[in-house]
Amino acid sequence: MKPETHPFPLFRLIAASLLVFSFHAVVDASDRIKIVLVAGSIKKADRPGHHDYTGGCRLLKNLLEQNSGVTAILVKGGWPKDETVFENANSIVFYSDGAGKQAYLQTPQRVALIQKRVDQGVGIVNIHQAVEFPPQYVRQSVEWTGEFYSRALSGRGHWDSAHESFPDHPVTNGVTPWKIKDGWLNRIQFPGGMKGITPLVWSGKQHQGSPAGGDPDIVAWVYQRKKGGRSFSFSGLDAHSAWEKTGMRQLLVNGILWSAGVEIPAKGANCTANKDLIHSFQTPREPPAQPEKKKPKHPTAAR
Repeated sequence: MKPETHPFPLFRLIAASLLVFSFHAVVDASDRIKIVLVAGSIKKADRPGHHDYTGGCRLLKNLLEQNSGVTAILVKGGWPKDETVFENANSIVFYSDGAGKQAYLQTPQRVALIQKRVDQGVGIVNIHQAVEFPPQYVRQSVEWTGEFYSRALSGRGHWDSAHESFPDHPVTNGVTPWKIKDGWLNRIQFPGGMKGITPLVWSGKQHQGSPAGGDPDIVAWVYQRKKGGRSFSFSGLDAHSAWEKTGMRQLLVNGILWSAGVEIPAKGANCTANKDLIHSFQTPREPPAQPEKKKPKHPTAAR
């Protein structure tokens, strides 16, 4: 007599299938990289491309999502209406004015929210003037980015620089040389003795883009934060046209993805763009108001 067989109960088969499906769903979700791009407020009337934080972040969304598994969320106006957008973020990017104009430093509640994400190891990226925190937030600046900008000690301005050599680091993978006249913040202060800091790009009026300028000329760096997590900072990108520089664009995309914990390919992350695509993201602006010309005073007629 054959031994009695017991077919696998249908409900168990369904449950097993659901378990397998759920497992794959969790794996797929965990493999996704979420990056929140926070664009600072921009002036309606301004030179086209100047401090175009919205246009830059719109372009960044396109560039970042050229890489498999990456989702970029755009936030306009400096701060989201729905703060839950920061939940499950792998990295938060701030591209904005600085010196306290950052919307994320406007209230203690906002600062606390970002601090919570920092404590969780979320990547932090600051672009252009966003690297300049006001004096009352020096502690956050040092903890989040490894540096602080001092109006008394640091420098800023527009000058030409040529960037031809880069240190060996995942963020510089595939980065090609570029020349530019950009708006820079330099003479950044690194109070931790450069611990955890890796300089990537230098720029100064004397040495231009050469690393010979040393620590005072650092304008891009990464920071392995003491309590865990990665930060990337770049003080250039004053004008939207800077995105046309392939090497600079590569550095920015690599840096953001690195901050999110992504392994950067040897050739660099995908960030293909031509001039037409770049300028299609530029924000339309009204011409800035021109100062009224004073009428010349007529001398009193001689008597």
